[in-house]
Amino acid sequence: MIKDFTLRGIAVTAGLAASAGMLSAEPLVVSNWDGYMAPDAIDAFNKATNNEAELVLHGTNEEIMGKLIASKGKGYDVVFVSSPFAEALNNLGLAETLDHSKIPNIKNLYPEAMELSHDTGNTFSIPYAWGTTGLCYRSDLVEGTPDSWMDLLAPNDDLKGKTTMLATDRWLLGAAMLAKGYSVNTTDDAELAAVRDQLIETKSTLLAYDDTTFYAKLVSGEAEMVHAWDGWCNYGIAENADIKYTIPKEGSDLWADTMVILKNSEHKDAAYAFVNFILAPENHGWAAENILYKVPNKPAMDTLSEEFIAQFPNMGMAPDELMAFEQLRDVGESQRAYSRIVSEIKASN
Repeated sequence: MIKDFTLRGIAVTAGLAASAGMLSAEPLVVSNWDGYMAPDAIDAFNKATNNEAELVLHGTNEEIMGKLIASKGKGYDVVFVSSPFAEALNNLGLAETLDHSKIPNIKNLYPEAMELSHDTGNTFSIPYAWGTTGLCYRSDLVEGTPDSWMDLLAPNDDLKGKTTMLATDRWLLGAAMLAKGYSVNTTDDAELAAVRDQLIETKSTLLAYDDTTFYAKLVSGEAEMVHAWDGWCNYGIAENADIKYTIPKEGSDLWADTMVILKNSEHKDAAYAFVNFILAPENHGWAAENILYKVPNKPAMDTLSEEFIAQFPNMGMAPDELMAFEQLRDVGESQRAYSRIVSEIKASN
């Protein structure tokens, strides 16, 4: 679903180049998920700022965290990670304390983006995309509008074998935490046991655990309702207008993907220049237009047309609506308990 796109920032890069000081070439290393920024973003940045940056890919937060912890962050300059992992990098002393004077485009962020609970004031991370997790479903195949997480966790007979859930620890557990009225960051043993038991019971009703192709299953009709991040549901909506997205009455988590400069980066000036470059609305807006995720950049979001919002209604959610949901946080050593519980769920009969 990633469309071909040529970065629109080239015409306005003079100011960005000036803010970067027209740095001499530096081998900046940026690690990101595949397809999560414009295909020519690195080349455009290099041209605009006279840097030499390279992109390396990671498949999951856990993958890049393992590499960063092992290397103490050396060999990387800027990493894209979800907010609990940005918080963990800071707690481990691996994240740079940010100098906002070196990121003038930070002014483009919504005020709410400076109030995220994992990093109030953006002291060590800059949000890149944010959104919700909910139910994505075929309105032509599902009777009525699902309005509860229990519609997924304890589906009616017509839906059994036609639902999927996200496989990643935090989101798989989060669905049951929300259904039971718990914090999405709970570390209470009794609550975690109840979540485990619910998800073991739910497992027998699922078509699959699926983090990557669930929207395609909806398009084909193999699945009729899936557990989904809002942006990924939009991929399905783009192919079939009968696909809809809804947030259950028990609520959603607030997820945020962020940019972090590593404390041990050997190219700090270039790293700051890269973050600033991405925050230019002409560049940051690519994510909204192409990966169909909300970005916390007001001028970038203001460029979206009414027709675009009408096609993808969840893209029109206001920042204050997002902030009403609980943000995923670093749970420290309890992450091991989360991983153990997920292993027990997936190994159950």
